[in-house]
Amino acid sequence: MANNGGNTTNWPELAGALYDKLTERHAELTYELDHVEISVPSGAGDKPAHSVWKINGSISIRGRNLD
Repeated sequence: MANNGGNTTNWPELAGALYDKLTERHAELTYELDHVEISVPSGAGDKPAHSVWKINGSISIRGRNLD
């Protein structure tokens, strides 16, 4: 992530900073998803084909210290 004096400038940067902070504290992140559709490109280029991933349920991401 870019360092711009502690301020984030976009959503991915904000999400990454929040994840880093929470996992440092051994927090558990749980995402509840309801009828989410993600269009995933098959590759790079001008007009790649896309697959649609459908997600319904929850995803848990746990952080723990491996020391």
